[in-house]
Amino acid sequence: MVGMLYSLVALGFVLIFKASGVFNFAQGAMVLFAALAIARMGEVMPLWLAFVLAFALMAILAMGVERLVLRPLVNQDPVVLLMATLGISYFLDGFGQTVFGSDIYKIDVGMPKDPVFVLDQVFQGGVLISKEDLYAAVVAAALVALLSLFFQKT
Repeated sequence: MVGMLYSLVALGFVLIFKASGVFNFAQGAMVLFAALAIARMGEVMPLWLAFVLAFALMAILAMGVERLVLRPLVNQDPVVLLMATLGISYFLDGFGQTVFGSDIYKIDVGMPKDPVFVLDQVFQGGVLISKEDLYAAVVAAALVALLSLFFQKT
């Protein structure tokens, strides 16, 4: 299941690189910033509203980063763009902790966490997997399939 999450991270790097030609190291920091925003806003409002507001916040942030940092660096050496995304990453890490705090937050999305046994018919004992991990794997596989189809047809 951890490998499935790594594949999603790699897929994000590939999508960003294919779309923009920039290897964006700030991707993880942007995800962290969004997660901190959802967790913090989720304490005072319904989770779905926190998700929508965090989505809007990240859209504005992404447009700002593109306009203020990446657009002026068009046609520069790839190393310059790489260093710019590393700078964005460090900035967002610090800014996110300054704005939202550095406490540990829990985001309960309502998915069941009960474990289930799979492949118990194949070998003795089977494999114990969390339902949450199983759902994440199914969603990740569906996203990979949809993106593969999208790139083949466009």
